[in-house]
Amino acid sequence: MLPIILPETQVSKLFDDVKAFPGYKLRIDLERQVVVTQDGSELHFDIEPFRKHCLLNGLDDIGLTLQKADLIRAFEAERLARHPWLESRPVA
Repeated sequence: MLPIILPETQVSKLFDDVKAFPGYKLRIDLERQVVVTQDGSELHFDIEPFRKHCLLNGLDDIGLTLQKADLIRAFEAERLARHPWLESRPVA
């Protein structure tokens, strides 16, 4: 879900259009940060750059973490080399 903040006058016009035209559709162009109405009008909106990046690339918290998987593995290997007693071993 992408919450978009528009001026009250634009929101009121959109509600009026939705009521007046059954099946009314909007298009959201996140990359360009505009709401495109059925008549082709564009309503600009702002979004935080990091949030936009995550949405455009389908990244949630796990996806963001997985982007650093190589760094995480390198850190864990170095930590284990320095502190080998931290390695978990199953009790037989």
